[in-house]
Amino acid sequence: MDKLTLISGFLFFAADVFAIASLANPEWIVTDEDAGSVNLGLISQCQTIHKRERICMAPTLPAEWLTSLLFIVVGIICLTVTCVLLFASHWHRSVLKYARWIAFLGMVLFCLAALIFPIGFYVDEIGGQPYKLPNNTQVGSSYVLFVLSIFFTIISELFAGKVCLPVF
Repeated sequence: MDKLTLISGFLFFAADVFAIASLANPEWIVTDEDAGSVNLGLISQCQTIHKRERICMAPTLPAEWLTSLLFIVVGIICLTVTCVLLFASHWHRSVLKYARWIAFLGMVLFCLAALIFPIGFYVDEIGGQPYKLPNNTQVGSSYVLFVLSIFFTIISELFAGKVCLPVF
């Protein structure tokens, strides 16, 4: 396994971990008010009222966020398969081109999720408009992790492209 394949595999793995961590944490959208705070995520929603104990529950997601969740989950599966194929390329060099295309699909799915997610800012818990959050609301650390996973996936894809170039 050459250095570029190793770097590409590490970056794909990091992107995969960031995407999984972003889904596990309910801080995609954070609303902080005097009466309490609400943390909205794609898998869970947490609420703190007057500094009481934090209560978490499964959210009712709008269609835009369900679509984003589906794209992210399939993108995570694509990146995981890519990591396995890059590891297998140590013995079978021919699987590198498949790893590159599966990673490209994962990158496209992540980018589509990032474009579709802000359309759902109109939900009652947020009270915004598509692509526009109200003043008391901001994106949380989970969304930042997800954007980092997109960044790492794009950089990894560039390294994988160098690995998969035909040799003349």
